[in-house]
Amino acid sequence: METGELNAVTGAFGYTGKYITRRLLALGKRVITLTGHPGRQNPFGAQVRAFPFNFERPGELAKTLRGVTTLFNTYWVRFPYGETTYERAVENTLTLLRAAREAGVRRIVHISITSASEDSPFPYFKGKGRLEKAIHSSGLSYAIIRPTVIFGAEDILVNNIAWLLRKFPVFAVPGTGDYRLQPVFVEDVAELAVEAAPKEENVVIDAVGPEVYTYNELVRLIARRIGSRARIVHLPPSAVLLLGKVISRLVKDVVITPDEIAGLTANLLVSKNPPTGRTLFSQWLDRHAESLGKRYASELDRHYRLLE
Repeated sequence: METGELNAVTGAFGYTGKYITRRLLALGKRVITLTGHPGRQNPFGAQVRAFPFNFERPGELAKTLRGVTTLFNTYWVRFPYGETTYERAVENTLTLLRAAREAGVRRIVHISITSASEDSPFPYFKGKGRLEKAIHSSGLSYAIIRPTVIFGAEDILVNNIAWLLRKFPVFAVPGTGDYRLQPVFVEDVAELAVEAAPKEENVVIDAVGPEVYTYNELVRLIARRIGSRARIVHLPPSAVLLLGKVISRLVKDVVITPDEIAGLTANLLVSKNPPTGRTLFSQWLDRHAESLGKRYASELDRHYRLLE
């Protein structure tokens, strides 16, 4: 049974936003979505109305958000592409925050990333840090959810590691590979976000799974589970980035970015706090090994080329 409460989810047709939306609908909540792709096929049909972001028309954006109780924000960009930059993404999100405040939104649940900091030397983490600071001072009630590496059926990173292990005889690891990461299941991230919505207190929560791997361990685990015989070699990060550019041209996508290599090798994708997710990556991998990496997952096709 639907409640009178209205929720807005940015990117309900995407990845994390889709799982948040599913969970809200299962709880009987009313949901609208803000999207950069209003013409995209709507997997929720009449259950979820889609509205454009209207970042260039903040008055219209505020009008769309009027009556919304909670705004779940997953909007961000994985890497710069054309006119889509980190700076633009930050400015767009600041516009969204102002519109939410003007519309009387009670609470924002914002998806950030572990180790976000406005003092970070890495643009991705720096941009996320700037937004966290803006949310702190926005006057809105907030919950900031900070995932590490999110895995799930539509995941790009883990899927494409598996694809590379299936496709090529050699897999290149940046540097020593002994840096750590703590993957978290997309359903667990959605659960944390939805559970944080009705609360009053302002919170910052690391969304992290119960298992911690070195990058070497993660790649070797995936290779074993999918039956890959690829030779795993260690190269300087700059060389891995160069190889990534070559493969990127082959698949017409961006396979790896400098920020992603930097975040990995600097141990920014692991938390010092207790796990907040319950799903074991190793068990999920066992269930999905047969299909994982059978097809390449393109970030440009999924999020960027739709803008062209």
